[in-house]
Amino acid sequence: MNINQLIFRNLKKNLSNYYLYVFALTFSVTIYFAFVTLQYDPSMDPATGSIKGQAAVRAGSILLIVIVGVFLVYANSLFIKRRSSEIGLFQLIGMTKGRIFRILSAENFILYFTSMIIGIVLGFSISKLIVMTVFKITGVEAIATLNFSKEALVQTLLVFIGIYLLIMVINYFFIKKQSILSLFQIRSSSEIKVKRMSIWQVLIGILGIGLIGTGYYVSQLLFGGTFMSINELFMAMVFILASVIIGTYLFYKGSVTFIFQLIRKQHKGYLNINKVMSLSSIMFRMKSNALLLTIITTISALAIGLLSLSYIAYYSAEQNAEDFVVHDFSLVNEESIKEFTSHLEENNIGYSMKQVEVIQFETDASDILELDMDEDPTITMDPSELPLPLVSDSNFEHMDIEKGETILTGYSDLMMRFMTIKDSGNVILTGQNSKYELKHTGLNDDYLVSSYFTNGGGMPIAVVNDSTYQELRGDLDPDYQRESLMFTGIDVSEEDLEQANDLFLSHNINESLGNDSQLQSSQNQKMNMGLNMFIVAFLGLTFLVTSGCVLYFKQMDESESERASYTTLRKLGFTQLDLLKGIQTKQLFNFGIPLAVGLLHSYFAVQSGWFFFGSEVWTPMLIVMGLYTVLYSIFGMLSVIYYRKVISEAL
Repeated sequence: MNINQLIFRNLKKNLSNYYLYVFALTFSVTIYFAFVTLQYDPSMDPATGSIKGQAAVRAGSILLIVIVGVFLVYANSLFIKRRSSEIGLFQLIGMTKGRIFRILSAENFILYFTSMIIGIVLGFSISKLIVMTVFKITGVEAIATLNFSKEALVQTLLVFIGIYLLIMVINYFFIKKQSILSLFQIRSSSEIKVKRMSIWQVLIGILGIGLIGTGYYVSQLLFGGTFMSINELFMAMVFILASVIIGTYLFYKGSVTFIFQLIRKQHKGYLNINKVMSLSSIMFRMKSNALLLTIITTISALAIGLLSLSYIAYYSAEQNAEDFVVHDFSLVNEESIKEFTSHLEENNIGYSMKQVEVIQFETDASDILELDMDEDPTITMDPSELPLPLVSDSNFEHMDIEKGETILTGYSDLMMRFMTIKDSGNVILTGQNSKYELKHTGLNDDYLVSSYFTNGGGMPIAVVNDSTYQELRGDLDPDYQRESLMFTGIDVSEEDLEQANDLFLSHNINESLGNDSQLQSSQNQKMNMGLNMFIVAFLGLTFLVTSGCVLYFKQMDESESERASYTTLRKLGFTQLDLLKGIQTKQLFNFGIPLAVGLLHSYFAVQSGWFFFGSEVWTPMLIVMGLYTVLYSIFGMLSVIYYRKVISEAL
């Protein structure tokens, strides 16, 4: 057999054993080329929309290089370690290390660049679909074209050639430093096996669970008023991050073994074949994989958390627009109202108009507002001198306020985290000539006027009885009035909404301060958050596939190292089904534990700050977590299928 025959025979064998590696390599090139094509596609200009959008795509491509590069280097490391016995055999028959390196490099070259060519072709094929997806998510009306980018091709080739050269350097030093004896022992010594659990490992296990629990607890206090200053908030975030990451590492290092040891003790050491195949294997192997599993869990949690938050913002876009704009169109000056209504009438668009007069008073709300300025010097808001907008209950049919009373309405979840307003108490309004004390009787979620009158939608607005309102109106202090006191809301029929919105934009009515369109506000938020959501989802999908492949490779390696054990068990009379039940339980833990921990991390991360992004949390978060779980489970099922093949060949 000559060298060429040896290369192609090994290549054929490796393709059958490492088909998922080829798939992952092809997948990596495909998504990278398709993603980079977005940077150079002229039709993407409306979607990126700004320098920030283009920067987000570019930053995403850099992160994609990191994810793909680390994965391919790690996969190659597993790949070459699995062939260590073969390399040692080559040395035994007289081959030099240089010649062995050239053989492996030739095999890897064929495998790598064939996959890369296929990946580029597939990336070009789906690039139009990806552009269409971006347009759909961001709401951009443009025509997606199949555009082949030479710049994207050159960038893809440079990146993956660089990764290939790095892999070759790693392979060279691996072969150079290994002796023949060590090559035959690598696989048998690659896992740390612990026969007896020490007190130190028990303490590590308890500490890991304790750190994670503490991080979760502090995360729920993050924006609940416990940390009042910026420095306290920053230190709390650092503590949460360190506590959860270190706790996760210790969890895999000791907690899993500790928990399974307790289960084992309950059975007094007598385990059936199912538990032997699952619990015992995980106890002995998970400790050695602690760092890898910590990285996978942390980045998985980060990907799920960021995607959930992006989707929350995207999902809440329409609700936020309804809250902050209130009507289809909100206007605040008479000139804009006349111009816009005249354009509607010229185009035969029917409309309804609602006008609400808004006044503003300096208010002492210290009796109902919990805000400790002494604890945080960065807070400039004085609760005894708040500018509070007021409206009359006569403008709203569902409002009926008693004389001398008021309710606050339009109080956002975000502001609730930083300022607590009591359900009852007194507020004192200062007019030009007199002070007025009103009894605060409750809070309401309804938004009655646009955010222009409520400091961007953060602060509430007070509703008072009409007679009280008229009395206050007669004692206005000019220092606390806006340029316009009249809020005007215009509504049109749903079928005329897009045409009316086009008129609103084309005549630059939206450029006047305080004028806003509910439809345009929703579309702007969807465009901004849609692009971010797409980039995060793209990176998250890449990491999901790569991390799933890494865990799958580890299970392939473990199955091969345990092949002799399966042979022995089969000879003792255990059936293939007996062994497979234990393997299924094992894979449930191997893939389920990192997934469950990652989902928990992301859940508490999202719960601590979702209100910054939107008004709805459960539906978008559960959708993201559900999809991630389904896709991640595929690799667990593939591992079971591979184990079934090994078990069937064991006898």
